[in-house]
Amino acid sequence: MSGAKSLYPITPDKFDAVLFDLDGVLTATAKVHAICWKKMFDEYLQNRASRTGGPFQPFEIATDYRLYVDGKPRFDGVRDFLQSRGIELPEGTPADPPQTETVCGLGNHKNEMINAVIETNGVEAYEGSIALVRRIRKDGIEVAVVTSSQNCDIVLNAAGIGDLFKVKVDGNVIHQENLSGKPAPDAFLAAAKKLGVDPKRAVVVEDAISGVQAGRAGGFGLVIGVARKQDSEELRKHGADMVVNDLGELLV
Repeated sequence: MSGAKSLYPITPDKFDAVLFDLDGVLTATAKVHAICWKKMFDEYLQNRASRTGGPFQPFEIATDYRLYVDGKPRFDGVRDFLQSRGIELPEGTPADPPQTETVCGLGNHKNEMINAVIETNGVEAYEGSIALVRRIRKDGIEVAVVTSSQNCDIVLNAAGIGDLFKVKVDGNVIHQENLSGKPAPDAFLAAAKKLGVDPKRAVVVEDAISGVQAGRAGGFGLVIGVARKQDSEELRKHGADMVVNDLGELLV
């Protein structure tokens, strides 16, 4: 364990709820998302370079995904990455067909890719994470999923864990309720409100820099970082109170 306390930290005397991110925390889908983002952006950047005569600079998972896309709502990720390359595209609408040269079109193309992968390969849940969720529920502490993904139900059901979470604040809720995406704390605060708990009595569990920033900004009682990308120091630096490599470590 990299920085977690030896004593189990999520006890009913301290906390009333735990709010889990989805991809990379509960399910092993973060890597798949990263690969799909790279494929989509590289296709677009190559086509753009061939049209303009400029150089092709590929999308880098280690830097671009982590800094501009990871944990954010889909269209925010498209916009923020393109902005980092000095590219401005029309926003378009969420109904834009995939590959339309708009922010929404590119985002929808990536979503088409991830849905195809899920349909073909299914979804793996992290055993340590699910064991922790069951322990928390057994202790009478509420749980919720907070994710920028609009595919939350699809992923949870494909992983066989849809029955564990009654409260879900996902990309659809973020859009419907006009919430700001991570690193803003709005989605986590909305989940706490739906559960009827004080943020100071709630735990945020995240693997993305934008997610731990959101947990810190929301004034939550404990922010746990999950270092799936060997980025424990960065997670601490951006707001995690403690960091583990796998949530099962908390149960040891």
